[in-house]
Amino acid sequence: MTEALDWNAKTIAEFRANEGRVGGVFEGAPLVLVHHRGRKSGQEHVSPTMYLPDDTEPDIVNVFATKGGAPTNPDWYRNLTAAGEGTIERGTATYQVTVRELIGAERDRIYAEQARRYPGFAEYERQTAGIRIIPVLELRRA
Repeated sequence: MTEALDWNAKTIAEFRANEGRVGGVFEGAPLVLVHHRGRKSGQEHVSPTMYLPDDTEPDIVNVFATKGGAPTNPDWYRNLTAAGEGTIERGTATYQVTVRELIGAERDRIYAEQARRYPGFAEYERQTAGIRIIPVLELRRA
């Protein structure tokens, strides 16, 4: 098992054992487990990621395809956008979601708020400047 997969497996286990709460780098941060199917393999994957809840709509969360500031988008982003749907675990609830990629001013506003709350996101944006715009996905309860 690679280091990243081992880290994900430990985070997922901790999330499920503690009703959606984890320690370490995610301590106190809103976290969801995103279930997605591989575009090519069809295999189900689960990826832990931070989210920003929508200000007015409780059935919407926004997730950020930062990949820790890497120059490429994460696989979960490509899988979700290709499928247009997925499943999330949020706290103790598991439910289907539809996927919509935010663009332009809407994307910028949501990302800026996440970076204000969690400065590491501002650093990810600095690292990817001129390489890629970090995608923001709206996940809405189906």
